[in-house]
Formats: sequence, structure tokens, C-alpha cells
Amino acid sequence: MKSRNIAIAGILLATGAIVRYISLVIPGPIVSNLVIAFYCLAIILIVPVFGEAVGIGVVAGILCALISHSVFPPANLISEPVGAVVCLLAYTVLRGRTGIAPGAATLVATLASGTAFVAVAILGIAPVILTKYASIGVFAMTTIPIVVITALVNAVIAQALYVPASRVLTRGREG
Repeated sequence: MKSRNIAIAGILLATGAIVRYISLVIPGPIVSNLVIAFYCLAIILIVPVFGEAVGIGVVAGILCALISHSVFPPANLISEPVGAVVCLLAYTVLRGRTGIAPGAATLVATLASGTAFVAVAILGIAPVILTKYASIGVFAMTTIPIVVITALVNAVIAQALYVPASRVLTRGREG
């Protein structure tokens, strides 16, 4: 990956981490993950190869695991690389076909990441979940709506930021 692309990914991951950290003031065991919107934007802007997308996801997973107060922070180490790969695949398929490719790719990526997080959390700490929720089903029914709402918010954020971010990057290449 070119150093310019590493810088773009790093800046957007840092921005996402700051936004996520600030969002931790919202009470509750689960907080929406806006880091996904920013790493998806990075992936959409630089269109890395598969391994580089996984790397962006791993870095995002580490950041999320470190600043999370979710029920099982290590699940981010799996869910974020899943989201990054899904974003790359979805954007690769959609770009040039629709103007909402950035938002659509981010929506699908967030749904994939969130679903992976819920699945890993259930598999990893079912006994702990059962001390906080009446059943695994209640946990899933509580978290899935959060995933869907986060996916919609992330899609809007990525779509809204795509044009100005791509203009800034294009201007940087001309200068």
C-alpha cells in the first residue's frame, strides 16, 4: 500500500476512534460503532487489495476492542475484518453502477460486522450474556436493532462524506 493510502486509512481510523470514544458517554452495554463508517470510507476512497482491507479491519478491530464497553470487546477482532472485507467486495461490485455505492457498501459492511460481532459474542460468552439478559434470544433481539440503526447511520455518514473526501484527495493529487 502506498504511504499516501496508509495516511488516508490512518487518519480516517483515528477519526472513527475519536468519534467512538466520545460516544462512550452514552449509557448502556452496547454502543453503536461509528468506526465502521470511517474505515469503510477509507476502503472506498483507496480501494485496497484484499489483504490490505483485512489489515484495515484488524487495526479497526484493535481500536474498537480497546475503547469498547460492549459485552465482549474481543469480538471486534473478528467482526471488523469481516466488515472491511464485505465493504471492499460490496464497493467493488457497486462502484460505477450507482451513485449510492459508498452508502450501500457501508450499509452492508456494517450489517456484516454487527452480525459477526453478535455471533462471536454469543459463542464466546453465552454464560455471561445469560447473567445480563433473560436469554440469548433477548440479547440478539436487543443488539440486532442497534446493528440495523448503526448500519443506516453509517451508510448516511459514508455517503455524505464520500464526495467532499474524494474531492480533497483529487485536489491533493493535482497539487
